[in-house]
Amino acid sequence: MDPVRNPYAPGAGQRPPELAGRDRELQQFEVVLERVARGRPERSMVVTGLRGVGKTVLLNTFKSMAMQRLWGTGKIEARPDQSIRRPVAAALHMAIRELAPRHRAPERIEEFLGVLKAFAMRDPAAAKGTSHWSPGIEVPASRGRADSGDLEIDLTELFVDAASVATDLAVGIALFIDEMQDVQPADVSALCAACHELSQTGGPLIVVGAGLPHLPSVLSASKSYSERLFRYARIDKLDREAADLALILPAREEEVEFTQEALDALYEAADGYPYFVQAYGKVAWDLAPRSPITLDDVKVSAPEAEEELAVGFFGSRYERATPAERDYMHAMAQIGDEPVPTAEVADALGRKPSSLSPARDSLIKKGLIYSAERGLIAFTVPHFGKFLRAQPI
Repeated sequence: MDPVRNPYAPGAGQRPPELAGRDRELQQFEVVLERVARGRPERSMVVTGLRGVGKTVLLNTFKSMAMQRLWGTGKIEARPDQSIRRPVAAALHMAIRELAPRHRAPERIEEFLGVLKAFAMRDPAAAKGTSHWSPGIEVPASRGRADSGDLEIDLTELFVDAASVATDLAVGIALFIDEMQDVQPADVSALCAACHELSQTGGPLIVVGAGLPHLPSVLSASKSYSERLFRYARIDKLDREAADLALILPAREEEVEFTQEALDALYEAADGYPYFVQAYGKVAWDLAPRSPITLDDVKVSAPEAEEELAVGFFGSRYERATPAERDYMHAMAQIGDEPVPTAEVADALGRKPSSLSPARDSLIKKGLIYSAERGLIAFTVPHFGKFLRAQPI
């Protein structure tokens, strides 16, 4: 089989050739876009799920959908050690640049850019000597708007002003936030407050976030009304039909088929997780001598796919953990693949739960585990427990 024609794309955030099994979420976002365009009240949206289920791909698809409707769009990736002030400023600058050529009043754009510049420069946490920073904005910074230094006040004012510019054009603005669970607690509070103000005023600006399964609890811990503020969409592994379509349709475009036995084996190996479907499909294609791809081809290619996953998908994350953190994860893996009680992990290690808090908290910050609910923890990566059980302790 010609590897150049291989349609499968097992990359971080890379859109697969066939976005199978996500019709419900795409329809939900289409409704959000349409309601906002008609001036109807609508909530911002949050997509959650484990690593490798396609959250970033879905976020990028949403962004494309908004752009097709001529919305202003901007995207950031949250980091636990960084305030969202400057990334949000840069993202909204990009959104306004998309809208500016169609706006009939250049002074309105300049007025907003002055507010945006003031917002970006007013970062109390910025290193000394960097307060002059601005995202390439030539207009002078405004005074008295979005520049108080209190992010909750400033972000609310900035969002309201950005929404006002979009209203002039009868479109909306969408701010996309990937890895949203890593937004700092104070910034989460500010973000929720700004979205709350927009929901009350009907401003056409929405925030679309993507994050790990515990993101809703992060938001609700910040503001009690966040449960009513966002439309939540939990995505998981694909069902059998969708997983088959993700393999069959791209191959068919290249005039290649799979036998039913090959599809059975691929689903069993990938367990329906989109990243794994792409990974196993790619190697099976490369190693198959001809069409159709058969069960024997899958058997030959599976070990190579597993080795690639062990190095790139699992191993890269495992290497980030300290010895103490690896011990903690190995204990989790030995207990089982479902969310496990922290008390059982402590028992398995012969330690008091309190003494393991630093390792657990560090693993959460690194995005390797998450708190499924109070007293329970789970891996953020599917099949990570199986990978750990195959590693020497």
